[in-house]
Amino acid sequence: MSSLVSPRKLIEFTFVLLNSPKLIHLKNFIFILVLYRYGSMLLSKIAVQGVRRTCIDFYLVIGGAVFRLITSAPGAKGKIQAELDKTIRELEEKIAPKEPGVPRYLSLPDVGFSDTRIREELKRYQDMDSDVKWEDGRVSGAVYHGGKDHSKILNEAYSIFSVSNPLHPEVFPGIRKMDAEVVAMVLDMYHAPTNAGGTTTSGGTESILMACKAYRDWARKEKGITEPEMVVPETIHAAFDKAAGYFGIKIIKIPIDPSGYRVDTKAVSRAINKNTVMIAGSAPNFPHGIIDDIPTLAAIAKKRNIGMHVDCCLGSFLVPFLEEAGFPAQPFDFRLDGVTSISCDTHKYGFAPKGSSVIMYRTKSLRKYQYFFCPDWTGGIYASPTIAGSRPGALIAGCWASLMRMGRNGYIDATKKIVGCAKIIGAGIRQMDELFVYGKPLVSVVAFGSKTLNVYDISDKMSTKGWNLNSMQNPPAVHIACTLLTVDHAEQFLQDLRESVNEIKSEPNRKSSGTAAIYGMAASIPDKSIVNEVACGFLDALYSA
Repeated sequence: MSSLVSPRKLIEFTFVLLNSPKLIHLKNFIFILVLYRYGSMLLSKIAVQGVRRTCIDFYLVIGGAVFRLITSAPGAKGKIQAELDKTIRELEEKIAPKEPGVPRYLSLPDVGFSDTRIREELKRYQDMDSDVKWEDGRVSGAVYHGGKDHSKILNEAYSIFSVSNPLHPEVFPGIRKMDAEVVAMVLDMYHAPTNAGGTTTSGGTESILMACKAYRDWARKEKGITEPEMVVPETIHAAFDKAAGYFGIKIIKIPIDPSGYRVDTKAVSRAINKNTVMIAGSAPNFPHGIIDDIPTLAAIAKKRNIGMHVDCCLGSFLVPFLEEAGFPAQPFDFRLDGVTSISCDTHKYGFAPKGSSVIMYRTKSLRKYQYFFCPDWTGGIYASPTIAGSRPGALIAGCWASLMRMGRNGYIDATKKIVGCAKIIGAGIRQMDELFVYGKPLVSVVAFGSKTLNVYDISDKMSTKGWNLNSMQNPPAVHIACTLLTVDHAEQFLQDLRESVNEIKSEPNRKSSGTAAIYGMAASIPDKSIVNEVACGFLDALYSA
């Protein structure tokens, strides 16, 4: 006789077991627990993001799952991959063309080039054809130029300190002093208390990364939080997403008020829980140039004993001088008791060389949580203030020179010109029936959209006229970040924008291409992994020699 239980008896036994009174109670208990957990999550999401946004998120999740299921079929999968490969090849051909007759250096030369030849090659690289001429003031942001004379003194500072490295303060004491003085000057601009501290960084992204790391480590030590969360506006810079990914922080994004395009502060308050280590606001944000309600956010943070970061990377050397330049302003800095950290890019409207920013903290005791220590390394006791070990002292020298050359009056004058230019452009756009301006921007960025036209088509038309603007999404928008180079071209911008709008209106059957096609594709695909693949192809193309 076989010792094995027959399948039929096994099924009967299982059926009886599952329907026993005790097990039924256990099943009901587990069901209630699961229902409670997911019901609580749903109610919490609705409380924070609202019914409409919650429904949209569920639609995207379900739509993405259905899309992946459909496209996983052998025939569809092959066609999609072929189209992706084609798109990525076109990107590479545009970004990194392999032109005949143009030398490509893929290995070290056997014999080093002469100084003359190096200069010739540098000139050739400098003169590579580009449809975008930033010197003509037609680029949104990107190049924050303080003028030729200003650049000349920065280049001199860079040359003098080209071999310096603040990792070795005993070798380069002058760089250490300039580094500290840059931080001190920016802290003073932002009305920091006497016990405040900060560091220079390589840019706004690193400044934000350092702040998020500091709050994570502070909350771990002071509050015992091991599953940190941060609550931020959905318009906050993507560097916060990067910090969340790098440092294992859950990021909760709060919708903006559709009338003023500022973060919904009541929703921020509802989203805070026992694991929240920080909240944040922008002054202004990158997409629409809107300053969040920093006073209310600061009060919330103070009441809940959590960090409050103000991302002022874009506002940098404009927002602190708005009032003195004669423009309306909102409280945003350390004068608000709840503000505990601020990021400020010196390489934007501070006109310092690219690769310089400052992260500030209300107290030096908070700053120490961004530091890294390794006391038992075989190479010696190791400590660094930021992510990098070695840092270019030349950039610090250039930054110091920029701040000293401009001075307070210089920055006030620059604010008058740049913000004044943005006001002219904003007023001009509001006079166009087909367009509208997002919110009430107070600084240098003006974002516009359209209820009747494809705003990305308008951006592409502006590109044919030599303009290089920034495209936004969710909702569709285009913005211009005014710089000193833009100041003399505000009227030309408005004239070209009117012409672009009229040209799009006269071509109702026009097929979208360029930016319009890319963002149209991104909006139509629920599975964002495909968009990520295209973005990955773009990044790969940057390193195609």
